[in-house]
Amino acid sequence: MKHGYTNSTFGDGALVVKCYQGPEAAFRLTTESRYLRRLRGRLPVPRVHQVTETSLTTRYVDGLHGQDLLDEGRAEEVFAECGRMLARIHRLGIVHGDYGPQNMLFDPATYETAAILDWEWAHPGRPVEDLAWVEWIVRSHHPEHVALLPRFFAAYGDPVPAWPDRHAAMVARCRALLDFCARWEPGGDGEKLWRTRLDATTAWTE
Repeated sequence: MKHGYTNSTFGDGALVVKCYQGPEAAFRLTTESRYLRRLRGRLPVPRVHQVTETSLTTRYVDGLHGQDLLDEGRAEEVFAECGRMLARIHRLGIVHGDYGPQNMLFDPATYETAAILDWEWAHPGRPVEDLAWVEWIVRSHHPEHVALLPRFFAAYGDPVPAWPDRHAAMVARCRALLDFCARWEPGGDGEKLWRTRLDATTAWTE
């Protein structure tokens, strides 16, 4: 995660090729390809085109990136759709592992989900992991929209875990990503970045 990413992705307008980097790259590739095939027809996910030992190729999906829509003043629509879609994911017994507007494409006319991307961290787990990570993404990268997080939680529908549980999940995820970076490039920029983020997250109060 030398620049905050665990993969390199490029496309030509028809196909998208994702090459995995860092520790457990082969495992994360296998995880993503398995979940994309399993979820095809059940959730809006890209169609798998080809899998090699180091890369996953999917069909290109047209849509607007969630983070761009936040910047364009569509936070309420994005958060509501994020909540509704996450509820569908969790009803299947799945934790996405990196869920949020940063990994979603939206229909520009309806703001419905065109595709949920980046399933390399998916696993069976507790819903609070994804719920807390959406909150972490917003608090860290879109602090101007923190006041709209109740829109996301309301659209999700189930009771929202208490702040101590959400905060603990955020801290745990930051620790895991710090460990990932430390194993990938000890003392490198990624480790320094996530150490700073961990410290900031640990200090948050509701």
